[in-house]
Amino acid sequence: MKFILYSVVVFFYINSAFAQQDSQYIIDSIQSNFLNSKIKDSSLVANAHYKIGELYRYSFSGGDSAYYHYYKAEKIFKSLNNDYKRALALYGIAVIQKDEKDFTGSELTSIEALSLLDGLRETNNSRRYKSFLFNNLGLVFDQLEQYDESILYHVKALDIKKSLKGDNKARIDNSKNNLALAYKNKGEYELASRYYNQILENKNLIHERTDFYALVLDNYAHTLYLSKNYEKLPHLYFKALKITDSVNPGGYNSIIINQHLAEYYDDRNNKDSAKYYAYKAKDISQKYYNDDLLKSLLLLSEIEDGDVAAKYSKEYIRLNDSLQKNERAIRNKFARIRFETNQIEQENIKMARERMWLLIISVVIVISSFLLYLVITQRNRNKELKFIQKQQETNEEIYNLMLSQNESIEEARTLEKRRISEELHDGVLGRLFGTRLSLDSLNMSNSAEAIKTRGQYIDELKTIEQDIRKVSHELNTNFVSGSGFIDIIKTFLETQTVAYELDYKLEHDDTIHWDEVSNKTKIHIYRIIQESLHNIYKHASATQVNISIKLKNNVICLKMSDNGSGFDVNRVKSGIGLKNMNSRINEINGSINIISEKDAGTTVTIEAPIT
Repeated sequence: MKFILYSVVVFFYINSAFAQQDSQYIIDSIQSNFLNSKIKDSSLVANAHYKIGELYRYSFSGGDSAYYHYYKAEKIFKSLNNDYKRALALYGIAVIQKDEKDFTGSELTSIEALSLLDGLRETNNSRRYKSFLFNNLGLVFDQLEQYDESILYHVKALDIKKSLKGDNKARIDNSKNNLALAYKNKGEYELASRYYNQILENKNLIHERTDFYALVLDNYAHTLYLSKNYEKLPHLYFKALKITDSVNPGGYNSIIINQHLAEYYDDRNNKDSAKYYAYKAKDISQKYYNDDLLKSLLLLSEIEDGDVAAKYSKEYIRLNDSLQKNERAIRNKFARIRFETNQIEQENIKMARERMWLLIISVVIVISSFLLYLVITQRNRNKELKFIQKQQETNEEIYNLMLSQNESIEEARTLEKRRISEELHDGVLGRLFGTRLSLDSLNMSNSAEAIKTRGQYIDELKTIEQDIRKVSHELNTNFVSGSGFIDIIKTFLETQTVAYELDYKLEHDDTIHWDEVSNKTKIHIYRIIQESLHNIYKHASATQVNISIKLKNNVICLKMSDNGSGFDVNRVKSGIGLKNMNSRINEINGSINIISEKDAGTTVTIEAPIT
């Protein structure tokens, strides 16, 4: 009698709460009136725990709270030998384990529940829950990518649902959708499409279960995409998205559709549309912070290029680690719940032992991780040092080459100046001196006009003699040191442009005192010119390159332009050549700007301060 009275009270509170559509009100009511009271009826307490577990699972996504109450209910039902109710509680636990990706635990719990139902007299309700458990096993094995087992269990669930009494159309459609999903994941797209079409044949489905209709339509469209049947795409995707947004704009179900659209357009090489839907999926999934956001980040890392792709790849790794830690934490909490509900002394000892081993393993993992970190750090440091050493050796090699070329140029210049000086002094000057003496001897004529004329010639010859002496003296003096850097550039350009079959034009500012420029700056400018010429030869298919070196406000401005094929600066990933150029210009506190258009050539502008 007391049990009947309590049951009536529970029924009253539940109906009252559902009438108010307040799930939290139900939970508070049951806990305050039953679980927190002194009621001794185990069956009523177990039912209260089970009901709260159901409410948490459906209303709050509170997996740990639902698990706790299901587990408490299962223990009490077990003590009461109520195998049917115990199987129902185990089913709730199995679903939560699956949702929290404890697939092995969910499989074992589902099989235990099925074993309990097999030992009971078969009823419509027991067979219905068998279909639920088979369906859960099918979803578990689908997640484990064991698609044959997944299909087997989904077929079992579908067969049972077809034989159940009452209206089971919705449940049958659910099983068909799950079965089609398993076939799709396995790659049997024809069978998957067949089941999706069976569901979509119901013309009233769009009105009866609008969200489900959009979900099936999207799954069917994605199956066509995977089978490379693009005839109905992207129309089906847009239809599914429109239906979903009409029910719940920007809701959860639209995430997957937007992801599928992004995949479709990326596959069709329509990057703009692919990015639009990928970002849309990411923006919606950020509200949920789950696997859908993870997939959106992975999708963006594949669609985007360069640093943007790297950014989303890092965010994917960070979120994946976070979700895995959260799942581990929840599974650990499940383990603690099981421990807390079992008060046997041996279990306490076992848990203590497990904790001890967990501590030992954690210490070992921490120490191993620290040692691994030290090894990796040291290895990276060694690689960095080797790279710096190699770069230094390369710079020294270039510097020595520049010095060698400079010495050769200066030696040739000195010899040439000496030859010209000797030629002027010993040849021209000697002849002019002889001419002056001849004219001087003719000055003995008494004719005033002759004397005046010869005097003018003699003065003119003296002037020429002084000019030649001056030129001879200047030629025999060293030029301003440092001008040889431009000669090195010229020599390099003459050699490389012949090898690359290019015409070149070099303009340089003579006001640049290269002796005041550091060797480091000159080496980097030389290497940048070298790398630019190599890129022009390798990628541009150019025939002409123009180079100018100017000095503006104590800043060396190097400009190189070609008439090659050009490229899209925003779409082309930076190769190692461009990265090296950026690295070099950063080392001398300069800046680089690249302007290029398709079939319009490329212009590279470098600015580097002298000091």
